[in-house]
Amino acid sequence: MSPILTVKCPKCHKEASLVDNPYRPFCSKRCKMIDLGTWADEGYRIPGERAPQDEDDSDES
Repeated sequence: MSPILTVKCPKCHKEASLVDNPYRPFCSKRCKMIDLGTWADEGYRIPGERAPQDEDDSDES
């Protein structure tokens, strides 16, 4: 008998199966799409100072 592999869904914290789950580690398509939307809206950020902007390299000949 093999153990049932589950994790907590990163969005709603329900138990989600890792086996035969097309949305893993999420429990459902809904939770997966909510997380994708957060990435698209740049909701996940690491706090800190902004990196300096790259200078335009078009001056090189």
